[in-house]
Amino acid sequence: MSAIHRTVRAVTRLPYPDYAAAIRRESQRFRDVLADCDPAAAVPSCPDWTASDLLWHLTTVQHWWWAVITNRPRSPKETGYEEPPRPEQYDALLAAYDDAHAAFVAALESADPADPAYSWSSDPADHTVGFTYRRQAHEALIHRLDAELTAGSVTPFDPVLAADGVDETLDVMYGALPEWGRFDPEQRYVEFRITDAGSSVWTQLGVFNGAAPDDGQVFVDEKDMHVVPDPGVPADAVITGTAPDLDAWLWHRRDDAGITATGDPAALEHVTEVLSNAID
Repeated sequence: MSAIHRTVRAVTRLPYPDYAAAIRRESQRFRDVLADCDPAAAVPSCPDWTASDLLWHLTTVQHWWWAVITNRPRSPKETGYEEPPRPEQYDALLAAYDDAHAAFVAALESADPADPAYSWSSDPADHTVGFTYRRQAHEALIHRLDAELTAGSVTPFDPVLAADGVDETLDVMYGALPEWGRFDPEQRYVEFRITDAGSSVWTQLGVFNGAAPDDGQVFVDEKDMHVVPDPGVPADAVITGTAPDLDAWLWHRRDDAGITATGDPAALEHVTEVLSNAID
C-alpha cells in the first residue's frame, strides 16, 4: 500500500561560509577528542581502524583536497599527487593533521566556490570548488562522530548541517552514477522525511548496470536509488526521523532507534539493500 503523499519542502543547501565554518568546527572537535585518546583504541564505527588510523585518514583526506584546490582544475593524477609519509609517533600524527588542516582550510577559503576544480563525481556540475566545501563539511562531521565514538564522548549534530547531510549522503555517496554505468529507474519512490527540519529527500528506486573499466567488475540489475525532486505522487515507502538520527544512521554510525519505516515491504527491502553498502 502506498503511503499518503504530502508536499514537504526540499532540503536547502547551506551557504558556502556555513560549510567552511562547519569544516573548521568539526575538524577541531575531531582533533580535540583524538588528542586525549589512546592511539591504539578501536574505532567502533570503523572496526579495522584504531584512533591513530582515524587521525591519519582525515589528515590524508584534507591533504588530498588541499592538493585538488591548490592545483585546480587539474586532477591529482595529472599533477602526480603523492600522499605524505605517515609519522610513527602519535604526537607527530597530530602535528601532521594540524598542518594538513591549516593548509586545506586556507586554500579552500581563498578559492571561489564557482571555480572549476577536480571532483570524483561523474556529474559535471560537481566539478567546482563548491563540491569540496560541501563534501568536506560532511566528511569532517562524520569522522568527528567516529572520534567521539572511539572516546565514548558523543555530542549532538548541528541539525541544520545534518539535514543537508541526509541529502548529501543519499545524493552523492549512495547516488553517484559513474560514467560507465546506467541507472534504469522504476516508478517507485521512497521519501526520507526529516521531522525536525520539515523537509524531505525523495529517492527513485531502480537498478544499476555496467562494467567497471578499471577492474572489469560487472554489475547486472543491482538495486540502486537516486535522489529526485518530489515526484508529486504517493511514496511507496516513507522513512522518518530527525536530521541527526537519519544522517548518522545513513552513515552506519548508529542504529535505527527513533527512525520509522512504513510502506511497501519490497520498497523498504530495496532501500535496505542499497544502504547495506559501506561508505567511509
